[in-house]
Amino acid sequence: MTTKFISLSTAVAVVGTIAFAGAASARDQIRIVGSSTVYPFTTAVAEQFGKSGAGKTPVVESTGTGGGFKLFCAGVGVGHPDVSNASRAIKKGEFEDCDKNGVKDIVEIRIGIDGLVLAQSKAGPNLSLTRKQVFLAMAEMVPDKDGKLVANPYKNWSDIDAALPAVKIEVLGPPPTSGTRDSFHELYLEKGAEEFPSLKDLKKADGKAFDKVWKSIRKDGAYVEAGENDNVIVQKLEANKNAVGVFGFSFLEENLAKLKGAKIEGVEPAYDAISSGKFKGARPLFVYIKKQHVGVIPGLDKFVAEYVSDKAISKDGYLARKGLVAMPKEEATKVAEGAKAMKVLTAADVK
Repeated sequence: MTTKFISLSTAVAVVGTIAFAGAASARDQIRIVGSSTVYPFTTAVAEQFGKSGAGKTPVVESTGTGGGFKLFCAGVGVGHPDVSNASRAIKKGEFEDCDKNGVKDIVEIRIGIDGLVLAQSKAGPNLSLTRKQVFLAMAEMVPDKDGKLVANPYKNWSDIDAALPAVKIEVLGPPPTSGTRDSFHELYLEKGAEEFPSLKDLKKADGKAFDKVWKSIRKDGAYVEAGENDNVIVQKLEANKNAVGVFGFSFLEENLAKLKGAKIEGVEPAYDAISSGKFKGARPLFVYIKKQHVGVIPGLDKFVAEYVSDKAISKDGYLARKGLVAMPKEEATKVAEGAKAMKVLTAADVK
């Protein structure tokens, strides 16, 4: 007779899986966390899923992208979320945290495109900005006329360029835990910083020093952290006609009766401009699925199928009516195929 042995780690994993499966009855509702930008889209999908009879309407929480990944990556089991919304791709450190905590199989689904806009009250002065000007308005340290880095001296928009309104720079935006904040840095501040010859040279000579410049937002009150709830920013813009808010295009589109979007590099934030890439504040949006929960948390696979269906993410889908900019048809087809196959991310896929 041959005796077979299994390692302690394998035994623990098997026991953990059995325990998780046995505990599934403790939660029969999908739990979703993450990005406030993706929140309205996932909520719409959750409502459709509930109406279809495929399962209970999922619980969706707006925690911010970074906060969502922290919860999502904390472990496997009914005590941890099944899905995380994200307004940026998962970071290498987050992927490693997931792996360390036993979250081994993650499925990334790109759901569409969003424009990251700078919006203001319709009663406010018209703003037409370049990303270089946005960098000068927001960065903690900026180049002086000789290219030397100095503490940001600009108080009013007109201090940056006389053609801009003579009103105080006051930008309301998300905190560091938000994927929208990460996107603001990368799409606006990094690109704006690269417009300066001295900072271009710094990037070549010392990449880390360059990164510190564009990643550091001023702390003198010109940038106000307004929390993860973009609706709060909308309300504050209504109350202050000179303030500018940073959030996703969908929130601008929902509030066009009250708000307007600033032109960026001469282009207004609009559906076609974002879809074509003409609007330079465009970014992809994602949802991440914990594959280990599929088949254990009821309906998770059907929820994913609903999310990538034509009726949801096509140009004529119900998410487009919510402000999501659709991907090209070919790309959407690939996304749907990958989601159906539950293709998992590897370390090589993550930056």
